[in-house]
Amino acid sequence: MKSLPSISMHFLIFLFFFLHPIPTFGSTVYDTSPTDYIRTSCSATLYPDLCYTSLSGYANPVQQDPARLARIAIGVSLSKARRMASYVSNLTRETAYGADPQASAALHDCFSNMDDAVDEIHGSLRQMRRLVAPGSESFRFQMGNVQTWMSAALTDEETCTDGFEDVTEGPLKTEVYERAEEVKKLTSNALALVNSYAEKGE
Repeated sequence: MKSLPSISMHFLIFLFFFLHPIPTFGSTVYDTSPTDYIRTSCSATLYPDLCYTSLSGYANPVQQDPARLARIAIGVSLSKARRMASYVSNLTRETAYGADPQASAALHDCFSNMDDAVDEIHGSLRQMRRLVAPGSESFRFQMGNVQTWMSAALTDEETCTDGFEDVTEGPLKTEVYERAEEVKKLTSNALALVNSYAEKGE
């Protein structure tokens, strides 16, 4: 009879630790915050620093959703491409008279290419908003469309900068080139995130 209290106490201690497990380092060390998720995802892009700075502000809506991250990245590149197209359009009007003919031609071509890029990125965004469940043939078809359009947009943006190679060095060329380069980098990053999501969803 004297041993019963001891057995009861051991049983209570067992119950306590069974019902209240001791926290381990694993429960906290491997938790990934939304911003960490974006940083990790951006490591797969060509311009990870720009990727992180342009997308980290969307950490809360993204959480750890690769589809949402890719969609937001496309939206960011679309916004920048639209601003670039508007900027170049204004320049073409301002330089319509008395400008270097070569610079004027390059600006017109750049606007045309940027305008096409805007349409292609917009088409990608529309497709991303209508995605079916991953793993299906329809999903692969839709993602193929997104990848094709984003790749075409990147090519158009590169064509814009290529058109300025023979233009005389100066503030105009530098400004247009730098702005176009940022658009290209954002589009490249968005395409990389799209490709990553497409691979995960197959």
